[in-house]
Amino acid sequence: MKVKVLFVCMGNICRSPTAEAVFRHYVEQEGLAGHIDIDSAGTHDYHIGEAPDARTQRAARQRGYDMSSLRGRQVEAGDFRRFDYVLAMDEANLDILKRLRPQDATGHLGLFLEFARRHDEREVPDPYFGGADGFEHVLDLVEDAANGLLQHVRQRDLQVSS
Repeated sequence: MKVKVLFVCMGNICRSPTAEAVFRHYVEQEGLAGHIDIDSAGTHDYHIGEAPDARTQRAARQRGYDMSSLRGRQVEAGDFRRFDYVLAMDEANLDILKRLRPQDATGHLGLFLEFARRHDEREVPDPYFGGADGFEHVLDLVEDAANGLLQHVRQRDLQVSS
């Protein structure tokens, strides 16, 4: 049985596809791609079908993460039943997800940075209207939380030693 993880931000072109690409990279490096499914979505329909923001892709590529095949989509009610983890990038999107979540959904719904170990921030800031350093900061936070999430999933859901 696969563990399914969904990362969610507002438009699904900066933060959540970054989390998807980084987490996928870590999962593949650990040989766990057959055990963990990964996706991302946005709470809004602004960028459905679009590739991630060019600045996001450039920053990710410089660290060795490939986002070229990712396309924006909007979160849907079925996602809450399909995914074991629905992880929001910030409180505003988490509030939207809480309102959208069906009553019978049983997976973990929370903030992605709950799994960060080196950073105390609770939210991944939206870099869209800022400069290049914002995209680098997002990557720093995402790498930290992705490592923590992978260890959590290994221990709690896969019982695979690290």
